[in-house]
Amino acid sequence: MTESKPLPPPEMSRIIKLSDIGGTPLTGEIVADEGQRQALAKRFDLPSIESIQADYRLEAKEHEIRFSGHIRASLHQACAISGQPFPVNLAETFNIIFVEKTDLPAGEEEIELAAEDCDVIEYEAAQIDLGEAIAQTLYLALDPYPRGPEADSVAEKKGLKSEEEAGPFGALAALKDKLG
Repeated sequence: MTESKPLPPPEMSRIIKLSDIGGTPLTGEIVADEGQRQALAKRFDLPSIESIQADYRLEAKEHEIRFSGHIRASLHQACAISGQPFPVNLAETFNIIFVEKTDLPAGEEEIELAAEDCDVIEYEAAQIDLGEAIAQTLYLALDPYPRGPEADSVAEKKGLKSEEEAGPFGALAALKDKLG
């Protein structure tokens, strides 16, 4: 039997103990340093991350910790068509709820969410990691199929179909043309 290796610490970890939150909401800012940005760029398979900054509000409620605010980032993504890096500026609002991890089997957990509550992260050991939550928010905000400024011309040179031509309606249009 092999032993599992412990996971490396998150690249941008900002641990907050629940006892430090108290009854008054906390506000603050998280800014990633050069080493953290390089490590996150590697983790997210990005050519580079020039800046990550988040302003936040942290508030303890009865059975949850609310973490909300705005994240801004300047980075480079590789075009899905050409592979060439191009600059991207992201600005996202986030609303995360931290809830205590339970020992219920998967699928039996009950977490009630309101429409505005879209992300839930479990915590344990009476602490939460704000930096990792920001890193995950950044990753989810990235375009999974980024198209750089040269994408259309490269696609045309390579003979790739556009999304309209390659989709189901494009196939139907081609069939209609063949049938006359």
